[in-house]
Amino acid sequence: MSTVNITTDMIKDLRARTGAGILECKKALQEANGDVEQAIQILRERGLAKAAKKANRQALQGVVTCYIHAGNQIGAMVELNCETDFVARTEEFQKLAYDIAMQVAATSPQYVSRQDVPAEIVEQEKRILAEQARQEGKPEHVIERIVEGRLEKFFSEVVLLEQPFIKDQETTVEDLIKQHIAKLGENIVVRRFCRFAVGEAEG
Repeated sequence: MSTVNITTDMIKDLRARTGAGILECKKALQEANGDVEQAIQILRERGLAKAAKKANRQALQGVVTCYIHAGNQIGAMVELNCETDFVARTEEFQKLAYDIAMQVAATSPQYVSRQDVPAEIVEQEKRILAEQARQEGKPEHVIERIVEGRLEKFFSEVVLLEQPFIKDQETTVEDLIKQHIAKLGENIVVRRFCRFAVGEAEG
């Protein structure tokens, strides 16, 4: 049991920082014995657990959202899906779609998820990374481990869901989406995206 008195101000502060409900905030603070940072972690883990349960539910509603960068030289379009038209019309869902479109414009990902990266591209990247490691004089027996580590960095650059969110580098786009799944109570899926830059060749 918590030995710390959980005050209304503590609950309000945690709610402002996480968007979780009052009761959830109170319970998390009690579990964390009043430690706000630990309570945030508890709420985050619960949110991700809730999101995982909803991941297989069909998401056939949603929005198509555009972001055009200042100067009208770069733009992006994203289709973000959810389960109901009700959630699709909420300000929070539409803001998420806009933020993801902004992410695409800023970081130019090539794929939505790791599963979308063709196997031949992954194998080609592995060969390049292995050769780089050899050129650096790395011993052969550690090259495979080095390649795996650098491959993670490759995925975090080209895969939208694995990129650090531009507004919070500690959070990936996938984590951001999972937070909204927990908050809005529906599965949320990035269906597709495209990015345009003036004068940039396709492909």
